[in-house]
Amino acid sequence: MMNRSVFLYSNDLLNYRFNADHPFNQVRLKLTLDLLKSLGAINDEQIIPPRAASDEELLLIHDPGYIQAVKLAGKGELAEDKAENYGLGTEDTPIFPQMHEASSLLVGGALTAVDYVMEGKADHALHLGGGLHHGFRGKASGFCIYNDSSVAIKYLREKYNARVLYVDTDAHHGDGVQWAFYDDPDVCTLSIHETGRYLFPGTGNVNERGHSHGYGYSFNIPVDAFTEDESWLNAYRTSFKEVVEFFKPDVIFTQNGADAHYLDPLTHLSATMRIYKEIPKLAHELAHQYCNGKWIAVGGGGYDLWRVVPRAWAHIWMEMTENSNCCGALPDEWVKEWQEKAPVPLPTAWEDPANLYAPIPRKSEITEKNLNTLEKALYPLRSRA
Repeated sequence: MMNRSVFLYSNDLLNYRFNADHPFNQVRLKLTLDLLKSLGAINDEQIIPPRAASDEELLLIHDPGYIQAVKLAGKGELAEDKAENYGLGTEDTPIFPQMHEASSLLVGGALTAVDYVMEGKADHALHLGGGLHHGFRGKASGFCIYNDSSVAIKYLREKYNARVLYVDTDAHHGDGVQWAFYDDPDVCTLSIHETGRYLFPGTGNVNERGHSHGYGYSFNIPVDAFTEDESWLNAYRTSFKEVVEFFKPDVIFTQNGADAHYLDPLTHLSATMRIYKEIPKLAHELAHQYCNGKWIAVGGGGYDLWRVVPRAWAHIWMEMTENSNCCGALPDEWVKEWQEKAPVPLPTAWEDPANLYAPIPRKSEITEKNLNTLEKALYPLRSRA
């Protein structure tokens, strides 16, 4: 019997590592997989090692000169001024040895996930090493060297002729993916993120709707800083349902950054673990309703790697495999094993405590603002009805 869901992982994915102090740390992949193993929620047959993407596959999105620059940078052979032109060697995206090989593996993981789902070997595929949505055609940006999601979506278009709905719930706008398909009416992008007023990359406004033939296929819901669960979930559920009904995709591709959480050090939203249980639930339901179950999920941001990311990402796999054993206490063995390495006390339960943060004074104002933003974003769909 086929595995309905596959989990892309190998320890080689941990080689995508800028330096010891950088906020982007793929140890969160290991933390998540260990949590799933300690629950007995995953078996070895479901774990598929990623392959490296070929240069030809990277060229689906990236410029040849940029790929060459990444290769040279990883060997220590790229001049500083040239590196800067390509967004390499910056504070956000420092150069590290073998960066081309590490980055190609992240992209190859997304392509492996695509092939498993589109060839019918699995209904759902989870590649938490991916989701690097800020990478551009010829430039690294925001911790992202190659854009695995963009390459995978282009691969879906060219190899499988699939209409793709890309849904991005990272707190940062999914800019690299949006711009890559801004004029393509067969790729629809939906990004729910913190407003760019105070947060990188500063894009993702409601009026970014696409260009030329792609006009009307780009949707952005920039929520206000300090947005809480109810308001965030209302924006997510409403927009996802209306956009999927409008677009009717062949496959749903979700980017699952876990940085909208209150504890995330790089963002200003006030979500809790509640949204991370609901995000995959709706994606799963709509994938079965519209796409015969075809759902590919990747990771993304998430910088509280001890307290937030493992629980948030474990929820995706638990939903994919229809395992409801994700409430109450976390496994003791997982907490004990990782607490020695963690600089903060680890959570002991799936849920966050009710008193995680003090009441937000502007709650009603924020909620009202988000409702207006949602209305503006979805107005073109609603005005057709």
